[in-house]
Amino acid sequence: MTDGATAPGAAFLVGLIGEGIAASLTPPMHEAEARELGLEYEYRILDLIELGRPAAEVGGILAEARSAGFSALNITHPCKQLVLDVVDDLHTDAAHLRAVNLVVFEGERMVGYNTDWMGFRDGLIAGLPEASFRRVVQIGCGGAGAATAYALLTHGTEQLELSDSDETRAADLAARMRSLFPSRRIHILEQTDLAGAISLANGVVHATPMGMLNHPGVAFDPALLAEDAWVSDVVYRPLETELLRRAAALGHPALDGGRMAVGQACASLRIITGISPDGERMQRHFRALIAAEERAEAEGASRERSHDRGA
Repeated sequence: MTDGATAPGAAFLVGLIGEGIAASLTPPMHEAEARELGLEYEYRILDLIELGRPAAEVGGILAEARSAGFSALNITHPCKQLVLDVVDDLHTDAAHLRAVNLVVFEGERMVGYNTDWMGFRDGLIAGLPEASFRRVVQIGCGGAGAATAYALLTHGTEQLELSDSDETRAADLAARMRSLFPSRRIHILEQTDLAGAISLANGVVHATPMGMLNHPGVAFDPALLAEDAWVSDVVYRPLETELLRRAAALGHPALDGGRMAVGQACASLRIITGISPDGERMQRHFRALIAAEERAEAEGASRERSHDRGA
């Protein structure tokens, strides 16, 4: 239901398709907010690994889900591009981004949406209300980078400078964004030019896995930032990456990846139900879930250390 009107007593069965997604926080996020909205709403995980099915069968899985009464399915790695050839209709933004992260069953038709870019845009608005987005450097041009670049340009960025270790990936994203935003200045940065560009930018978006628990490190030295520049990271496990911690210590506004993660879920919930969720309430719940995860991990590590000392 996408027309903003949900029928009384409507029930929603929603799921997530992807690989290795058993620990996803999307189900509890959706279900908790749906309860607050007074909706009957169930969210299931459809992990390809647990199902024993390859990503190439996503079309069949979608068809089976529709027959089983699902209202919609979120889509994540490695199926976001594969779904493009499966859906009957593509929302304009999904077509522009060549990626689908939400499929809604509308009668006999499957409609593909992309809410990743919406999540990032809404995070910028809510998390950096006083910031300038005129000139931005973005590091990382993969799937997340496509969504953040599109969001920045939609939000008014006039000059976007792209950097990626894969030059072909950077060139492809630049070409796509130039075709969509012909009046904006979109450049590809050589690695030797990155430091100078960062020093002149209003803000820097980091859109690579670096900073995740299994990918430690920082993509650039925050000391390079202009005095009033901001930093945004797409990583949300952990919420405070080393990059954001160091940038904040230097006095720079820092936007964590939780904003994008919750924003895309919020947009998906709105499209599925036709009701606008409370974004800030969803943020609070998400951060409580992350905090609980971190406490459990710390307790597990402490028990392991105690066991090692006693061995």
